[in-house]
Amino acid sequence: MSFENQNTEGATAKAIEEQTSKLPSDLFLYAALAAMGTSLTLKCLGRKHTALFVGQWASPFLLLGVYNKLVKLEGHDAEDKTVNG
Repeated sequence: MSFENQNTEGATAKAIEEQTSKLPSDLFLYAALAAMGTSLTLKCLGRKHTALFVGQWASPFLLLGVYNKLVKLEGHDAEDKTVNG
């Protein structure tokens, strides 16, 4: 009995992976740090609600960075390289 993974990525997922893999992973880390710094600045300026709003951007930026790294390591192009290479 063979348990080969016969699921393939759809055209939309491949298109997203191709675009996101072009971005450097550091970009998302810097964006998260910028969001935290901006949030701190806004908090010091007394803009409490805006600071909370901007501060919540850090987690999605870091999550996008993890997705970006996974796409680069395990995306459809990694499978295509092993099949064709």
